[in-house]
Amino acid sequence: MSAVNDTKFNSAVFLLTGIPGQEEVHFWISIPFCLMYAISIVGNSVILFVIKTDSKLHDPMYIFLSMLAIIDLGISISTMPTILGIYLFISREISFEACFAQLFFIHSLQLIESSMLLLMAFDRFVAICNPLRYSSILTLTRIANMGLVFVLRSLAVIFPLPFLLKRFQYCRVNVLSHSYCLHQEVMKMACSDITVNSIYGLIITLLTVGLDSLFIFLSYVMILKTVIASHAECLRALNTCVAHLCAVLLFYMPMIGLSVAHRFGEGSPPLLQILLGYIFLLVPPLMNPIVYSVKSKHLRARIIRMFVK
Repeated sequence: MSAVNDTKFNSAVFLLTGIPGQEEVHFWISIPFCLMYAISIVGNSVILFVIKTDSKLHDPMYIFLSMLAIIDLGISISTMPTILGIYLFISREISFEACFAQLFFIHSLQLIESSMLLLMAFDRFVAICNPLRYSSILTLTRIANMGLVFVLRSLAVIFPLPFLLKRFQYCRVNVLSHSYCLHQEVMKMACSDITVNSIYGLIITLLTVGLDSLFIFLSYVMILKTVIASHAECLRALNTCVAHLCAVLLFYMPMIGLSVAHRFGEGSPPLLQILLGYIFLLVPPLMNPIVYSVKSKHLRARIIRMFVK
């Protein structure tokens, strides 16, 4: 009994995990990770710079895109220290406080990104279904207020998580299966009853990401109903939504897969959860600036002009 008590109070760190069985080649694996982070940070920074400096890109669609770029930068910065720390053999230990802080930022930013994708869907809905009132509906003040409401919503619902985790005692081998901290995994390391955390996490997911994805789906149903009468108009309208649809799929598909794997995939291969985790956090910040740069003619032309000069 004393040994268990000692473990409870003396273990003050979690151990992060890279790719099991591949420790000898972690340095080489770090190279694609470094490239992904570099592309994510440079790509999103370029998007922000171009939108800020070009007054022609100060439309609501590009303002929402700049907000998405800020969120993606935050996600990349919040995960980079621990992921590269493991693959560059710096450290695989993370203190409880640092772990709780990291999961707070990761989950908060993920919820904010979900909300931002909803606002971008609303932007496309207004532009296609009510174009004459587009500028009067999506004013700068209204955009700022909507963004602030969703940011505060995300921070408010995630804020209790570190405190709910801090009240636990951790008496097991605190080895996490990812290179970063997630609430659904950290709570499983506790030797206490985690029912409250599990239910609260499920409620958060349903009331935020669940509702956001539902409203995004409904917005596209309304868009299709509006433009279905004209085949040419339908294709033209859907073409303006391709980039947003790609961003939605890149965000929600890995998130759903990872959630299912953590909650119901006890017998699933560990490598599957690890790969889903990396896709979930690293691919959207990497691909969003690329997709939007390719699909947005004005943005692409401005970026090319900036580098050609």
